[in-house]
Amino acid sequence: MLNLERLRTLDALARHGSVSGAAAGLHVTTSAVSQQMAKLEREVGQQLLAKNGRGVRLTDAGRLLAEHAARILSQVELAQADLEEQRGKAVGELRLSAFPTAMRGLLPATLSALRADHPGLRVGCHELEPTPAVAAVVRGDIDVAVVLDWYNKPLPIPDGLAKAPLLDDPADVAMPAAHPLADRVEVDLEDFADDEWITWAEGEFCHEWLMFTLRGKGIEPRVAHRAEEHHTRLALVAAGLGVCVAPRLGRDPMPAGVRTVPVRQRVRRHVYVVWRADADRRPSIRAAVEALRAAGAGLRGHA
Repeated sequence: MLNLERLRTLDALARHGSVSGAAAGLHVTTSAVSQQMAKLEREVGQQLLAKNGRGVRLTDAGRLLAEHAARILSQVELAQADLEEQRGKAVGELRLSAFPTAMRGLLPATLSALRADHPGLRVGCHELEPTPAVAAVVRGDIDVAVVLDWYNKPLPIPDGLAKAPLLDDPADVAMPAAHPLADRVEVDLEDFADDEWITWAEGEFCHEWLMFTLRGKGIEPRVAHRAEEHHTRLALVAAGLGVCVAPRLGRDPMPAGVRTVPVRQRVRRHVYVVWRADADRRPSIRAAVEALRAAGAGLRGHA
């Protein structure tokens, strides 16, 4: 009999391409991954891994079994969904993630509604940026993720995931109150070609969007400061250290000394929820998506 947890380890290795990546995805040590794979090789009587420089690669037998493992794990997900659907109640555990401003702007209302309407459902929240959140849903580490993309830069969504829109989130330019453009009704991003920018952390999806958008307008941005936390960026703006793009979701309260001005050619983030399509029938998934959509609908009037 093939052990399900060892097949899950093999699936993680196939997805991540390394022992360290599989260990990180499964939240275990690298030695635990190696031990599970050694036991799986003994079970099947074939070599599944081979050395590849300093790392490893799947053998032909390893790739073949990994393909079966992916299908087996998907069937397990479907079985769990069918059992939960038959029970007809949103109960058990649900792992939900959101990017930081959605965690602040959407999750409190969502979690409150789920607690009131589904007292048997235990929801665990994780703050994740869009790209790692999608990967976590694919791996099965997260059940439901709130993610975003921008009007001109979509977020790649792999096959096998379902999605539903939540809201469009307008973004303004935040600048010090003494900035020459602070009293404008509208601005263009090009107006800030000579300003220093305060942006997201290197490699984050929103940072890459800003670089892509400004360079597309012929501007090589002068990045002065990077900060992961939204209100840290606004605090730096209040100190007169630059300007930043400031989406409205989860933005308030604004610090003193900051002015936000809408962009003439509307700059918007599309906020939506993703989950594994093979878990679509789980009442807990449906309950979470419905609660998120209700929370998003409550915010649309503020957009």
